[in-house]
Amino acid sequence: MGHRIIFATGNEGKMREIRLLLEDLGLPVLSMREAGAQVEIVEDGRTFGENAEIKARAVWQCTGDIVLADDSGLVVDYIGGEPGIYSARYMGENTPYELKNRNLIERLKGAEGKERSARFVCNIAAILPDGRALHMEKTMEGLIAYEPAGAGGFGYDPILYLPEFGVTAAELTIEEKNKISHRGKALKAMKRVLWEVLKGKAERTEDENINCQ
Repeated sequence: MGHRIIFATGNEGKMREIRLLLEDLGLPVLSMREAGAQVEIVEDGRTFGENAEIKARAVWQCTGDIVLADDSGLVVDYIGGEPGIYSARYMGENTPYELKNRNLIERLKGAEGKERSARFVCNIAAILPDGRALHMEKTMEGLIAYEPAGAGGFGYDPILYLPEFGVTAAELTIEEKNKISHRGKALKAMKRVLWEVLKGKAERTEDENINCQ
């Protein structure tokens, strides 16, 4: 079994959330850069799950460790599920999220109430040292805000309003966000499975949405 966990991302904001959630597994949690795994990854999957596995397997082939990757995005019902799996590339990868967020709000002009329904989706893929793949997928439901709000988080967080809490995802603390976010829920579910893997007792659990290959 590998002696470390590598998360296939270079996003430091994401790594802060991930380390908090996985620290009690008792293994070092490293980013790709920290692990020295600088690989070119082409995300050409058709689903969040396919893209997550593509990223995780590319890094696993370099390291042989336990490698996790996520593919996540914002799904807005009013505009047919956009930006979806193209969330990071929406309007161009180098476009500031402030402009992306403003554009999405503008596209929902005239939409009211439940017409503004949207969700963050996160699929976490884990490639184990023996090459098996595990998947977890979770969501965080909300509405597209009329104006961006909050300085926390990253990406589309300022425009996903969470009616249950009365704030956007960007107005939550990192601890609050990890309890309810799509990524937090998927990582917690994956962590439970990794505990079993590390103890040599991994098994399929249908109600946790595990897909072992």
